[in-house]
Parts: sequence; C-alpha cells; structure tokens
Amino acid sequence: GISALVELPKNCVATAVGKELIIFRLIPSDDESEGWNVHEVKRLVDHQDNILSLVSVNDLTFVTGSHVGELIVWDALDWTKQASECNFWDSAVHPDVQPEIKLSQSPNETSVQHLTCDEECVFAAVGKGIYVYNLQMKRVIACQRNAHDSSVLHIEKLPNRQLISCSEDGSVRIWELREKQQLPAEPVPTGFFNMWGFGRTNRQTNQAAKKVQENTPTYLLELVGDLIGHSSAVQMFLYFGELGLATCSADHLVILWKDGERESRLRSLTLFQKLAQNGDLQLRF
Repeated sequence: GISALVELPKNCVATAVGKELIIFRLIPSDDESEGWNVHEVKRLVDHQDNILSLVSVNDLTFVTGSHVGELIVWDALDWTKQASECNFWDSAVHPDVQPEIKLSQSPNETSVQHLTCDEECVFAAVGKGIYVYNLQMKRVIACQRNAHDSSVLHIEKLPNRQLISCSEDGSVRIWELREKQQLPAEPVPTGFFNMWGFGRTNRQTNQAAKKVQENTPTYLLELVGDLIGHSSAVQMFLYFGELGLATCSADHLVILWKDGERESRLRSLTLFQKLAQNGDLQLRF
C-alpha cells in the first residue's frame, strides 16, 4: 500500500511503499487518447523502516520521514540523498533538554508523523515533540521534545514564524520560532593563581564549551497559544489565513477558530465607523 506521495518536477511522482521510496514518471500515451502511462523509474531503499510522511520543499528538494525517526533530504531532480537526521531523541545533540530515564523506547516516540516546511526549514512532528531542521545548516536548530502529552499528528507553518500543531491528547497549540540569546562561553580558570586572575586558561575546557555551544539549538519554539475545545484526538486542521482555522477531532466535532486579537480590532474599527457616521464621535483633547 502507498502511504504517502508527492509531486516532483519533470512529470514525476515520489510514492512511499513501506520502507521503499518509488519514483514514477507520467508519460503521455502514444495513441490519440488523452491518457497517460505510468512508468517506474527508480527505487530508493535508504530508510530502515516504513515511510510515514513526505513533503516537497521546492523544485529542487523534497523530504521524507520514517517510523523510527529518520529524516532524509532528497534531490528532487536526480533523486539522490542530500542529508539526513536520525538523532531527534538524542540528549547529547540537544543539551538544553533533560534526558528521560526509560527502560525501553517506544517506536511511537520517535516516529515522524508529519512534515511541513518553508524555504529555510523543515518542521517535523516526531513522537510528542516538534523539531526544526535547517536545510542550509543541515542540523536541528530548535526543538520541543514534549510539545504535547501524546503523539503530534499534524503541524503546519504559519506566517510570522509561527507554527500550529495538534495531537492525540486533544490539544491544538500555536508556537513561535524565536532566536535564542546566546552568551559567549567564558574561559574557565584552573589552578591556584588563576583564582586571582593570573596564569593561562584551560584551552581544552574552552574548546569543549565552544563545541557544546555550537551543538546547542540556536532558536526556541515558544508556546504562544492553546486552543481548548476538543475532548479527543485532533486528527488534523486546515488553516485559512485571515479567515481562521478549522480543526477536526475523534470527538465528532469540527470547530472553526478565529484570531481573537484581529477580530477585536475589526469590531472596534466597525464601532468607531458607525459612531462617526452617526455624528456621535467627538474627539476631546
């Protein structure tokens, strides 16, 4: 069974079938009919487990995510692997996050459930968390390992560096990608004389601190909103820009949401316009 597919340049389609990524090309039929022929072009077997998500970044790049937390960046023209990330849950890669002590790791906690992107980054829903992978740096620049209490099912990038996610726990949350204020690593003195400001600093310690700083995510995913209304798993949502947001859930509800701040401004503007038309608006200084 085909679990996901995405359109590629040159009349091609990438389809996820189990662990394999199969590239098909659509070719017009030779006869006078308007039909198309589908031909298999290539099979890519770089994933170790079933591919769950596919997303097209642009005409040159597309990304896949698997059940065991593999994210692979592909060239959309020659279908070669450009980069990969498999350490989403590794605390050594994300030193800001306290490691969790567990006897075993459930596959659902590392599964790449959904992917979305913009021109710079890929946003991955991995288990309960959300990870931001920068395509140019080829590494994770921000993460929220426990963005929800259960698996994240759907995410979408919004304007103004914001992101919406929904989960099996029934929550819908809005996040904002903000740049982290990093302080320069200070040299660590060693020895008796260095206690009083004399002598040389430990070069190895400085290099280790610098290395940890380089591996630290340079951005933060900060929670800026929580939409409370569903009582069961929120499967997905549709974003309609200024018109609002629609969410659907296993509780048999479809809820339409609007930006409260924007709606308040519109109501105030309408009120002032009516007052001005009726001549009731008097400016006092």
